[in-house]
Amino acid sequence: MDSDPDEAITKDEIQGTAPTPQNASLMAPKPKPQQPPKMSHPNPFKNRDSLGAYISSPSSFPPSVIIYQNADFVAIHDKYPKSTIHTLLLPRSPAHNLLHPYEAFKDAAFLEKVQAEALKLKKLVAAELQRRLGRYSKADAKRQAVLDGEECEELPAGRDWEAEVKVGVHAVPSMSHLHVHVLSRDMHSGSMRHRKHYNSFNTPFLVDVGDFPMGEGDGRLDPRGEGYLRRELRCWRCGRGFGNRFAKLKEHLEGEFTAWRAE
Repeated sequence: MDSDPDEAITKDEIQGTAPTPQNASLMAPKPKPQQPPKMSHPNPFKNRDSLGAYISSPSSFPPSVIIYQNADFVAIHDKYPKSTIHTLLLPRSPAHNLLHPYEAFKDAAFLEKVQAEALKLKKLVAAELQRRLGRYSKADAKRQAVLDGEECEELPAGRDWEAEVKVGVHAVPSMSHLHVHVLSRDMHSGSMRHRKHYNSFNTPFLVDVGDFPMGEGDGRLDPRGEGYLRRELRCWRCGRGFGNRFAKLKEHLEGEFTAWRAE
């Protein structure tokens, strides 16, 4: 099965054969060694319907995969994260979860519920970013000093990490089930390996959930004619262009990541 040139996923990611980074469990307790979790699907990314396994049976997956679940949503870590933290929000509504997001979000009540839950997950991702990267950030210096033992009546809020988190859906979804990407903006990950990976999160191909409902005439409604994934590579932070030189962009992003987390 080949992936469409206008979608962000690659064939090996669909089939689950792409290399995955070894990340520590985030925003969840460690699984108990004496009770290993049972996986109902040995390879949950083997086809485009695989996200359904998380929706129907989240308890079948370990806490390193499932961030939280409730009656209406399941939040998971993306198996192939494209940034320091990359999560997916999966609506469980049978009436909506197999629709294209553009169609699903025509239901105003459903859209409002997704937007509210996405904000909840965004706050969790921001808090985790601060936990992991706060000690490197100039804006978090006073907060970090208090965490390290300096006396203070109130813990400073520190950097606005929520501003560093993106929340959106792809104009051409790669998987059958509706999913919202909630991820840090840094694009710093071993799984970010292709031009279309990068452009899928740094062009209008990623549609902010807050932009719905979109008005008639919005170019993102017909993305296949826009060539978003084939656009010139451009640094998300400084705007420098790299043409189609992905390796050069990746090298550049290493320095940008260090500078970004130090802000």
